[in-house]
Amino acid sequence: MEETLSSLLGQLRSALSQVRLTLPLPGSAQAKTWATAAVSQLDDYVIPRLQAIEAPLLTVVGGSTGAGKSTLVNSLLRQVVTTTGVIRPTTKAPVLIHHPDDAHWFNSDRVFPELARCAGATDNPRSLQILACEAVPAGLAILDAPDIDSVDVENRTLAAQLLAAADLWLFITSAARYADAVPWEYLSQAAQRSAGVAVVVDRVPPAAMRAVPEHLAQMMTQRGLGDSTLFAVPETVTDDDGLLPVAAVEPIRAWLHYLADDQMARVKVVMGTLDGAIAALENGVQAISDQVSAQNRCLTQLKADAAAIFKETKRSVRAASSDGTLLRGEVMARWQDFVGTGDFMRSIESTIGRARDRIGRFFTGRADKAFDVQVAVKSGLETLIIEAGESAVERVEASWLADPAGRYLMQWCGADIGTIAPDFPAQVEDAIRRWQEDVMGIVSKEGAGRRTKARLAALGVNAAGVSLMLVAFSHTAGMTGAEIGIAGGTAIVAQKVLELIFGDEVIRRLAAMAEEQLSTRMDGVLQSQLDRLLSLSVDRFPAETLDSQALVRLGAKVGAARLVETKRLAAGAHQKGEVGDDGSV
Repeated sequence: MEETLSSLLGQLRSALSQVRLTLPLPGSAQAKTWATAAVSQLDDYVIPRLQAIEAPLLTVVGGSTGAGKSTLVNSLLRQVVTTTGVIRPTTKAPVLIHHPDDAHWFNSDRVFPELARCAGATDNPRSLQILACEAVPAGLAILDAPDIDSVDVENRTLAAQLLAAADLWLFITSAARYADAVPWEYLSQAAQRSAGVAVVVDRVPPAAMRAVPEHLAQMMTQRGLGDSTLFAVPETVTDDDGLLPVAAVEPIRAWLHYLADDQMARVKVVMGTLDGAIAALENGVQAISDQVSAQNRCLTQLKADAAAIFKETKRSVRAASSDGTLLRGEVMARWQDFVGTGDFMRSIESTIGRARDRIGRFFTGRADKAFDVQVAVKSGLETLIIEAGESAVERVEASWLADPAGRYLMQWCGADIGTIAPDFPAQVEDAIRRWQEDVMGIVSKEGAGRRTKARLAALGVNAAGVSLMLVAFSHTAGMTGAEIGIAGGTAIVAQKVLELIFGDEVIRRLAAMAEEQLSTRMDGVLQSQLDRLLSLSVDRFPAETLDSQALVRLGAKVGAARLVETKRLAAGAHQKGEVGDDGSV
């Protein structure tokens, strides 16, 4: 079933409301502002107008501070319906004036649903004062909006929202300020989305009634508003009610009545503005999609950078646990206390059976010294892993601080990313203890066989387990001079002792198992720190949930449906005599 334009716009509104764009990437602030404004325009104008093409033409009177918007509105209606004055901002809450017969179009929440309705004057900028007035022709509504350059941020925001919801802008400026930058920012936006615009230049000195409008018309043409209507109101005095002379505003009043009375002219304005607004939404979708993708890529990269640092840390810890580093210092000293020097191996006779007996007698009563070696191994591994973990989180912090998005992420999460978890040392201690239990389990299981049980009993499980731990550290890479000789009295002894019990091939297998289990334990505790770091930061950060490619496809569907709907509305208007024979609206 083919989806309607209204349905697709509803989907687009839902999609754009999901946009976060929290990271301060290039263009993200502008894209976020556009997405927010697009949702408001869909709510306030596009969807309700598409669903009620026949509703009165909504003319929003906007402009700069002191341009005379309220004075002009009151003068057009020949009665005071909106506040004027010298205190800024004057228009705090918008005032919508309509013909009594059109009340049903505006008393509901069809337009500006988030603004509270009120019948009398109010200073609440989140309220909409609605006033029925016979002086407004049926089919037309006039909305007096706050200043676009108000000193009040909320007023400026509301003014932009109201103008975005207009079928027609009646934009007021003055002869003294018509070249100011802020009004032209708004007028340029109107031109970009093909909104209906009429410009009123107010307070024009009589001597400049030709020069100022001509110059302003030239500026409008240069900025894509050459087809827009331009009015000039001469500088004059107001009456006791603050109203301009009838003759000064009559051209504007007559033009508005013409639009209200001529259905063809009114439909042309409505359809042109509506079509331009939808086209602008369609055109902005790609930029939003690109920003959504960029946000997610950035978060993914920050996460990948942290993971890469921890991956390198794991690799370096594995290398340090097998390159002889752990055979230095306390481990080496405790092992020498346990087995003595290399003279011990040289004292073992070549007959294997007698050597086994010699080993058994030698190690009898030395269980405490085996435990001392085990403690030294545990301490050495703990120091290695804790220092590596501390270094890893510091490197992640430095990496993220070098990236604007990373700095923002760290500020957002409020956690001390560069500090290791308080319980990390305890985790490391537990991991090494469990690994040593793993090694003892390997030795016990391998020594349970009939041929090895007695040999293991002669040496003792603890002594064999400690020996296997050292064999796992037995590579002498990086060791020089006397250290190699000392290693020959440590790890080489351990390997020879185990070979006498289990055999050469078995020892290689057991050593590989012990080394792999150590790597698993060390990787696990380091990974826990990476997981913790990410859980405090990237994983908590509000990532974009919107499917950027689905958004692009939705934008394309909106574009196709817009063309179909434009033709349908034009055909309907033609049948009612609201368009010319050439098909123009």
